[in-house]
Amino acid sequence: MNTPSVTPPLLQVDSLAVHFPMARISWLQRGPSPVLQAVSDVSFSIQPGETLALVGESGCGKTTLGRAIVGLYPATRGAIRFKGEDLTQQTSAERKKARQAIQMIFQDPYESLNPRLPVSDVITEPLLIHGIGNRAERADRARALIAQVGLPVDALNRYPHQFSGGQRQRIAIARALGPEPALIVADEPLSALDVSIQSQILNLMSELREQRGLSYLFVSHDLSAVHHLADRVAVMYLGRLVEVAPRNELFATPSHPYTQALMDAIPRIGQGRRARGRTIAGDLPSPLKPPSGCAFHPRCPKAQAICKTDAPALLAAPGRAVQLVACHFKD
Repeated sequence: MNTPSVTPPLLQVDSLAVHFPMARISWLQRGPSPVLQAVSDVSFSIQPGETLALVGESGCGKTTLGRAIVGLYPATRGAIRFKGEDLTQQTSAERKKARQAIQMIFQDPYESLNPRLPVSDVITEPLLIHGIGNRAERADRARALIAQVGLPVDALNRYPHQFSGGQRQRIAIARALGPEPALIVADEPLSALDVSIQSQILNLMSELREQRGLSYLFVSHDLSAVHHLADRVAVMYLGRLVEVAPRNELFATPSHPYTQALMDAIPRIGQGRRARGRTIAGDLPSPLKPPSGCAFHPRCPKAQAICKTDAPALLAAPGRAVQLVACHFKD
C-alpha cells in the first residue's frame, strides 16, 4: 500500500518570539530593563502557492512578525524554516540567498521607493545585489516586470515622485518580483491607497499568484480584502495567534471571542443589529506588560477565573479539526 505524499510547507514558523529591550525611562527606575514583547510563541505554516492572511488590531505584532520572516528583525527565540532550512541558524551568506526567495511589499509606497533613483534602477537594484544577470538582462527583466504590473515601459525612465500612490505600489510589486521569489510578505499593501485603487492592486496580486505560483503572507486589517485573497486566516492578538482557520470556515463560524468581535465590526447593509456582547471593550494592553493567562481576558465577555491564570493552547475547535483556537471556552 502506497502512503500518500504530503507536500512539505514552504514556510514553517515554530514558537517564534521577537522581543525588544527598552531603555529605562529614568535612572531612578529599579529592576531589569523593560522588554517589549512584540511577538510571543507564534507557530504557523504556509504551503507552496498558498496565501495566509494575518489579521488583528494595530499594534498586535503583525508587521513585526512579517519583518522577522524576511530578516529585518532578529528572532529572540524559535525557528523560521524556509524550504526546510532554519533561517535563524544560517550564516549571512546563506541568509542572503534565502532573502532572494523571500521578498516584501511595504505598506507605504511613498516611503518604500528611493526618490533619487529612476524606476529602472529601483527594479533592478535587487537583481544587482543578488548578482542576477548582466546589465542587458536586468534591463530586459525590468521592462517585462513593469509591463506585467500594468505600467507603460516608458515609466522606467521616470522617478517615483512622478507617479500616483497606486502606481508606486505597482512599482514596488515589480521590484519584489524581480528576484523570482517563492514567498512575498505583503505588509498592509492596500492601506495607504485610495479605496478606488485598492481593488486594482488586490486583483493584480491575485493574478500574479496564479501566473507565478507565489505564496503570500498577507498582513492586513481589511477583512474584505482578506476574504478576497486569502486561503487561510491567522488572527493575532497582542503578539500571539488566537485562531487559525481556512477562510470560509473562519468567516462562517468564528470561534474565538476576539475573532467574533472582528467579524461583527465588518460594515454590513441591511443585516440588522449586530450580536450583543461581541464588541471589544477597552484598549489593547501594552506589550511591555501583557496580561497574565489569556492576554485577551481583560476585554473578553466570556472571561472566567481560569482565563486570568492559564494561557490557552492553540487547539482544534470542537468538531472542526481544521480550525485552531486558543480559548478555554471555544464556540
